[in-house]
This record gives sequence, C-alpha cells and structure tokens, in this order.
Amino acid sequence: MKFTIPRHWFATLAPFLGVLVVVLVFWILYPDQPMTLKTWQIVATHTVVVGLAAVGMTWVIISAGIDLSVGSVIALSGVSAALAVDAGWGAIGAITVALATGAVCGIYNGILIVGLRLPPFIATLGTMGFFRGVALWVANNGSVRPEDAQGISTTDGIANWVKNGSEGQWLPPAVWLLLIITILGALALRWTVLGRHTVAIGSNELTARLCGVQIKRTKIVIYAIAGLLAGLAGVMLFGRLTVGDSTAAVGIELKVIAAVVIGGASLSGGQGSISGTLAGALLMAVLSNRCTAAGWPDFVEHMIVGHIIILAVAIDQWRIRRSNH
Repeated sequence: MKFTIPRHWFATLAPFLGVLVVVLVFWILYPDQPMTLKTWQIVATHTVVVGLAAVGMTWVIISAGIDLSVGSVIALSGVSAALAVDAGWGAIGAITVALATGAVCGIYNGILIVGLRLPPFIATLGTMGFFRGVALWVANNGSVRPEDAQGISTTDGIANWVKNGSEGQWLPPAVWLLLIITILGALALRWTVLGRHTVAIGSNELTARLCGVQIKRTKIVIYAIAGLLAGLAGVMLFGRLTVGDSTAAVGIELKVIAAVVIGGASLSGGQGSISGTLAGALLMAVLSNRCTAAGWPDFVEHMIVGHIIILAVAIDQWRIRRSNH
C-alpha cells in the first residue's frame, strides 16, 4: 500500500518546515550560535507584532486585496495608545483607543476601495503616507513619552505583556494572545459566513456577487478586521518600546505580507491559511534573530526577505498555471 501525504497537510506543514530549514542552515553556518530555549522565548515574543498584523492581512489577501498601510497603522495606533496613557486613561484606555484607531483606519481603507473603486494597492499606498503623516502630526514629528505623575508607571500593564523573563512566566501573555487570535481567526475563516464570503470574493468576485454576497459591506468588514489587529499590534509595539514612536514599523508591511505569502496565501485571492501565516511570522522572527546573532547587517535581512516573497509568489503562480492545465 502506497503512503501519500494529503496535499492540504503538506500545505499546512510546509511553512513550519521552512522554519526548521532556516534554523538548520544557520546552525550549520554558525554552530557556536545555537537556538537555546531563551532564544526561542525571545523569538516568540518578537513574532507578536508581525503575527497579529499578519492574521488580519491574511483575510485581506484571501479576498484578493492588499494593505500596504499596515506599518503606518501600527505606528499611529502606538502613538494613540501613548497619548491615552499620557492623558491618564491607563492601560485599558490605551488599548481601547489603539483598537479604535486601527479599526477606523481599516474602515477608511475599505471605503476608499469599494466607494471610489480604487485598486487596493493604490488606495492603501496612499493611506500608507496619510496615516504616517497623521502619526507624525499628533506626535509632533517625534515620540510620545507618557509621564508618570503619580509615581506608578501606567505603561507597566502593557509592557508586561511583551516582557520576557518575568518570574514564573514561560512566555509573555502577548504570545498566548497571538495564539488565541490565530485559533479564533482560523475557526472564523473556516466556519463563519464572513469567512466563506471572504474566500468566495477572492476566488471569483463576480460569481460571489451573483450568489448574493454583499461585496462592498464584506470588504469593509475585512479591512476593518485587518485595521483592528494592526491596532492591537501597535499596542504591543508600544508596550515593547514604552513610547509611541511615529517613525516605528517602517517597512514592516514587507514582513507582514511575506508571512502571509509564506503561509500559503495566494496574492490572486481565494486561498490562505491562518496557521500557515503564524508559521510565516515565526519564520520572519527566526530569520531576524539569526541574522542578528550572525552579525549580519540589516540590509542582508531585507534582501533575504525580498527574495523569499519573490520565491513564494513564483511558486504560487506556478501552482496556478499547473492547476489550469
């Protein structure tokens, strides 16, 4: 009896195998820099910001869209959280303001795309500059550093979520939050009406419209979800930096999109995996950590990430051509 691995199993496991390949390559090249338990804890923590934004981006890409403004939304949300803390609203207020900021940005993207019928690439390229400009404006072209007038740091509640090495804590709460959101996102994509409509729109928008799918409303909701998760990523970045930096997360959209594409999503739409996206985000964090451990300059990492995207898209296009024949 011939044993074969089901195709969907391979598609799910392939991104995780990619993580192992990266670890093995660097272990062969630099055996004096092994991946210890402490290293994996750091990598897991550094996966959070990209991972949260990538879960939302997965929905967008499955719907045959793209969001280039995600880095600017993260920065603006982090600045908004810092302003809320500085105003004395505490951690809960900061999280609420950041989530609202991200959601509004996502809704704005959706309205531009469905209202003006702009290509997602063009619409979000424009809002990438707009949201970054707003972040620079409200932060006075710098950073927002919350003052602690009462002697109790109001950023501690958020900072502890992304802090490694706390007593009795194997992983920071932010990592568990990412895992929970990944599971919920995967279940929603598979079992909810919104998830099925998202796949239908990405597969064939005309057919989805003929089947009664509310295209405009669904796309706005999808971009709102992506913005909401980018806002949450902004909170986590604020917790890591403890300042709202208007210049933060520049270029992070490259890693976010790479995580989604590595995870098996097709830029043509209609296909994607939330669990694969998590593996892609983990691969980005492992790659960054190993490049730093090896002493490589930052531009090398950017060059590698760029070609990972090219390779992943090339494989996807080859798969599409093969299925059409």
